[in-house]
Amino acid sequence: MNVMPNDVVLPRRAAAMPPAERRAAIVAATLPLMLEQGTSVTTRQIAEVAGIAEGTIFRAFPDKDALVKAVIEAAFDPEPVERAFAAIDRGQPLEQRLEQAVRIMQRRLHNIWRLMSVTGRSMGPPDPKDRPRTDFDGLTELFAADEELLTRPPKFAAQLLRGVTLALSHPLLKPDEDVEPADIVSLFLDGIRRTPPC
Repeated sequence: MNVMPNDVVLPRRAAAMPPAERRAAIVAATLPLMLEQGTSVTTRQIAEVAGIAEGTIFRAFPDKDALVKAVIEAAFDPEPVERAFAAIDRGQPLEQRLEQAVRIMQRRLHNIWRLMSVTGRSMGPPDPKDRPRTDFDGLTELFAADEELLTRPPKFAAQLLRGVTLALSHPLLKPDEDVEPADIVSLFLDGIRRTPPC
């Protein structure tokens, strides 16, 4: 707080940021609120969590609908997932690397499904032309370090793991019990058939 000579206390202004950074910070603050409350979240609540004045939101976005759209687009953005894949220690065994990758994908999928549910929107970005690429090159790289152990190329292995993770994590497709990342990786790498005794 800044104290004026006549003891009038003025609220401290948010630090100046470039517009793109300010928008990204507001979106990041809004996402967890929308996951809890959907579109009923108020701009006042968003401002409190973001540590900004409510008017700052409307300098960054023309209206609340534009902010909601930006939050949904951010949820579908694969870049944070790529960064998370890149942060996985390549020195760990393949199984451990893949368990972490599955956990990252499950968290992303959960957030997207929850967001679609609470906003009443269908799956996918608000505008199909805005659909980001989801090659997940970082996931392919996790396989590449152990390519000699694989019966398929790393990119195809990454696509398969992503598909298995989706099928075993989707609320309408998953088994009766939640499937843990370690179980998904074990199923993916080793299958479910017992190896016959030699």
